Amino acid sequence: MERSVLITESALELRDALGDGGALLGLDLGTKTIGIATCDAAWSFATAGKTLAKGKFSKDCAALSAIITERGIKGIVLGLPRNMDGSEGPRAQSSRAYARNLALALELPVLLWDERWSTASAERDMIGQDFSRKKRAERIDSHAAAIILQAAIDAMAGSAF
Repeated sequence: MERSVLITESALELRDALGDGGALLGLDLGTKTIGIATCDAAWSFATAGKTLAKGKFSKDCAALSAIITERGIKGIVLGLPRNMDGSEGPRAQSSRAYARNLALALELPVLLWDERWSTASAERDMIGQDFSRKKRAERIDSHAAAIILQAAIDAMAGSAF
């Protein structure tokens, strides 16, 4: 019998599933890295974390599981890379498959959140903060994850739709 875990594109559905809140993990899934961000249990603000080198799913899952345990994470927000016209290509399909595997392996609900412009926005922010090109390259994915997570928690709070 297959286990059932919530995978949704609705911030309100995730909010309702979590009830009284709980810390969230934001992920920006790339081909070589995974940007990580977290937010507090009250969903106040997202903070960029580290960037993981993407490897085999089991290795990724073990690293994420450690963060989940350490931070008391109750749900995951995963960036969904749509095309600019809103359609979905191979990267979006890959993210959906990753979300399914992650939800089942970690037994946590997953919100798929449109990540269009998140990396460009993160880069603009980092340039504005005078990050060197090297520092931007090292941190861009975690900053993009924070932008994705912040947009989702704003929507969960009802302040953005």
